[in-house]
Amino acid sequence: MVDYLPEDAQSTKAMDIMEREFQGDVPNTRVMVTDVTLQEAVNYKKSLESIDGITEVLWLDDMIDLKTPLEMADAGTVENYYKNNNALFSISVRSGDEVRIIEEVYELIGEDGAIAGEASNTASSQTMAGSESMYAAMLLVPIIILILVISTSSWVEPLFFLTAIGVSVLINLGTNIFIGEVSFVTQSVAPILQLAVSLDYAVFLLHSFADYRKTAKSPEEAMELAMKKSFPAITASAATTFFGFIALTFMQFEIGSDLGLNLVKGIVLSFISVMVFLPALTLYFYKWMDKTQHKNFVPSFTGIGNRVVKLKFPSLILVLLIIVPAFLAQSNTSFIYGTGTPPESTRVGSDIKIINESFGETTPIVLLVPKGDAAKEAELVSDLEELDYVTGVIAYVNQVGAEIPPEYLEESITEQFYSEHYSRIVINTNQATEGDIPFQIVENVEAAAESYYGADALALGESVTLYDIKNIVNVDNIVVNVLTVVTIAIVLLLSFRSISIPIVLLITIQAAVWINLSIPYFTNTSLVFVGYLIISTVQLAATVDYGILFTENYYHYRREMPAKKAMIKTLDEKTFSISISAAILSSVGFILWITSTNPIVASIGLLLGRGALLAFISVLLVLPALLLVFDKLIKKTTYKANFYEEK
Repeated sequence: MVDYLPEDAQSTKAMDIMEREFQGDVPNTRVMVTDVTLQEAVNYKKSLESIDGITEVLWLDDMIDLKTPLEMADAGTVENYYKNNNALFSISVRSGDEVRIIEEVYELIGEDGAIAGEASNTASSQTMAGSESMYAAMLLVPIIILILVISTSSWVEPLFFLTAIGVSVLINLGTNIFIGEVSFVTQSVAPILQLAVSLDYAVFLLHSFADYRKTAKSPEEAMELAMKKSFPAITASAATTFFGFIALTFMQFEIGSDLGLNLVKGIVLSFISVMVFLPALTLYFYKWMDKTQHKNFVPSFTGIGNRVVKLKFPSLILVLLIIVPAFLAQSNTSFIYGTGTPPESTRVGSDIKIINESFGETTPIVLLVPKGDAAKEAELVSDLEELDYVTGVIAYVNQVGAEIPPEYLEESITEQFYSEHYSRIVINTNQATEGDIPFQIVENVEAAAESYYGADALALGESVTLYDIKNIVNVDNIVVNVLTVVTIAIVLLLSFRSISIPIVLLITIQAAVWINLSIPYFTNTSLVFVGYLIISTVQLAATVDYGILFTENYYHYRREMPAKKAMIKTLDEKTFSISISAAILSSVGFILWITSTNPIVASIGLLLGRGALLAFISVLLVLPALLLVFDKLIKKTTYKANFYEEK
């Protein structure tokens, strides 16, 4: 996660200095072997040290002399490493080789052993990113085909949709080679999100093509008319999504900008594919569409307009009652700032539980302070040892002795404590990596170090990184949300040439976003912050398309008939089209939620699936009510509205 923090973040600077100044890494992963004697544990330690990529292994024999009976040693120290015949090793894993190294450790320790920590989490995320996204796609494509078969009149038409968007997804994935690397979140989410968000463009075009085929002289003329008619709707939909994703690229925490760039690229490629490749594909194979016609599976939606219009005031009252509590609740949801805890159904999740139950939680924090003043360092170490939740401090001054000059000792002893310019102090805590208490520990450690060394003291470690992420993404949240709303409002303003219509559309979709993000607060569950931030943008950018399609149709009829009649006709005609788009996006979200063992990806999936359904309900019930109630205001604030007026 440090890779995605800005270069001026404290964690990033500290990590750069430690990698430059010190040879050995600080142990970041715990390995437990069960039912072993002391000698067997020593043998396991030697085997771990022999694995290429494990740069450090710490165990009980580094803390005490094993020739001395354990009963005479400090009980707390012993139980940190050896308890109930179980041995717990702290290992350092070389960055970049986590998957291979963790596999080799599992081969060594067998089924009864367990691994927990940064390296196993990274290895799990890397393995999952490829395999689970393929599994999700295998489940998703048949569902999308089924939805599209129901919504069209030809058996092969859904294949045209998927081919046009599938080509753009593959090109998008291929062009990532020019970026160099993408995050595991992007690899897992972006291809499926691109497919779901941009499939509407193909649906808009081919539905228009089917309509014009009934009146046009030739398929070529029908396609030309369809492209002219659908171009404004597709452009508006693509533009709102494009600018929504552009907002993600302004995040300082670069996982958001990584995903945003990928999705922006995907939307542009999908738009080009639908407007260039799909018309050519359709005209070349339109005879197949004619030969594979099937009966209409869609029930008639005639009559739904009357029922919805009757509910306009109850719908508005309900939204007014919900929207303020929903906004306040989503602002007070508790967040997880890291990758979250893997489910216990996975090996990683069950291992974490086993190790924590056997030895408790341990999170190290590393301090880098200027080298040279042993007395000051000893005072700082003494203060750190007194802090709440600190179980031990490893530093030269308390492990070797401040009175012994390091020049008199072998480099193999001093190199883990001293570099050319810095002294390294490792503080072990008995808390998790994040939460109120772990973040308070980070603040206390940083405050203690600052009181002796000022800004020259630097802290790092998983809990420090997550603390930095928390502070950065809270700022990102404001920037991204404001940018998303403003840019989408500008697109809507230019599309409809109206001041009031963008406000009505944004209220409709934003209400659904707030309700979606408030549910974790009311169910007392924590939300992965990256998922929250991405969905607050993606849901608004992707589902505002429903409102655009609906409002454009209503606007067209409003020029020919009174407001109520225009609304009823729009609801009768467009409810099904919008339900198909919502069904596809919702299916994508729920499939990601079901298939992914990565908490960030699963969180994004659940929020996306639920958000698409809520946006559909909001467009179906709230948007018609707002358009009818504010009809006169919309007429006055829309350039050349030309609304129909009864004589």
